[in-house]
Amino acid sequence: MRNFHVSMIACVLSVTTFLAGCGSNPSSTGTTSGAGSTSAPAASQTEAASQPVEIDFWYSLGGRNGELIQGLVSKFNDSHPHIKVNASYQGDYYENHSKVLAAVAANNQPDVTMVEVGSIGAFADAKVLEDLGPYANGAESKYIPGLLGNSYWNDKLYAIPFNRSTPLLYVNRDMLKEAGLDPNGPKTWEELRQFANTLTKKDGDKTATYGFSTPIDIWFYEALVFQSGGLVVTDDGKLGINTPEGKAPLQFWTEMIKEGSMKAPPGEKYNAWDVAKQDFINQQVAMIFTSTGDLRGLNESAPFEVGTAFMPANKSYGAPTGGANLVILAKSPEEEKKAAWEFVSWMTDTAQTVPFSLESGYMPVTTEAVESAEMKAAYEKEPNFQVAVKQLEYASPRPTVPGYKELQEVIMTEIQRAVLGQASIDEALQNAADKGEKLLKK
Repeated sequence: MRNFHVSMIACVLSVTTFLAGCGSNPSSTGTTSGAGSTSAPAASQTEAASQPVEIDFWYSLGGRNGELIQGLVSKFNDSHPHIKVNASYQGDYYENHSKVLAAVAANNQPDVTMVEVGSIGAFADAKVLEDLGPYANGAESKYIPGLLGNSYWNDKLYAIPFNRSTPLLYVNRDMLKEAGLDPNGPKTWEELRQFANTLTKKDGDKTATYGFSTPIDIWFYEALVFQSGGLVVTDDGKLGINTPEGKAPLQFWTEMIKEGSMKAPPGEKYNAWDVAKQDFINQQVAMIFTSTGDLRGLNESAPFEVGTAFMPANKSYGAPTGGANLVILAKSPEEEKKAAWEFVSWMTDTAQTVPFSLESGYMPVTTEAVESAEMKAAYEKEPNFQVAVKQLEYASPRPTVPGYKELQEVIMTEIQRAVLGQASIDEALQNAADKGEKLLKK
């Protein structure tokens, strides 16, 4: 949901030249001795000038993907002696967001951080983010257009695509083949329902294997609304969920749950994602929705052939883009901002996004990367890795209105109530609409 060569190189070179001017000056290292000597102050000034510019980077990916980020940071520090990046993991997107806002209020914020794409508008509107347009100077054109939708606020560039994703349908191809189903997976909602019913297995009164599972999460709900021809937030900034298109996903999910073919994994937020993925690995669920960023991990953990597919279509295919962008904090000093831009542009350039994509499953973020021989060879060897890039044809950015950071929490709470049977679909969406309109008017 979320869519920069010569101009970028010029920008990086200009930053490098600026920072190189802070390096040591051999002519200032004289060693005059005796009373009144100025050698100590000169040495002190030279030492200070030769120190690298230090910047703090907060990131939100743990486990293997967090290790990949730490490896990239180490490589940057080794190749950029004039800058030192101090990287630290701050928890998932929700936790990092809260910490960043608290740090800004306390005036001890990082210089660079990851921000989940749906929150870019809220952070930019709150004047937390630096306008990156003057730094990029047109170099943003190297990024995949479909990933830049959540990079702008009020026509200004505030964020650069980094670990970007779309939701995908993951299938246990072994199970599908055994059941006589197309191992490439279902193409429509109705096919998903039929596949799920066929793949569900009972052990007495208990379900041993569910055909399908998805976290009842705002991201997947957005996808199904798009597939139904609707918008969560309309182009004129109004909430669009209390509509036939907004109701369709909940009707679909609740009907499958009643049929016994779909499991709504327990847990809050990303805990539910972890349950769904573990159920899939343990072959207790045959098909799940999760991020393309989970591809490498599932491939390595699953004792069966993993397949990926577009999210099935209702009226059409559709998916929100997701993941996080890199941003620079507006309160940072100028010198740190310039160093931060050099770091951000390097982290998201082709030479870094290709291996990061191949090792994690997140999409490469530059057009050059997608067209590179290395990525084409990887796609030919492992076609699963290309599915998310192809699905971008049908992808849309997440809503960028400032109130959406809070609004998505309201919507998620209400759709979960509906799916759990704690409220009717109409009651849940009306409640979300009533609360949501107030947030959108802030």
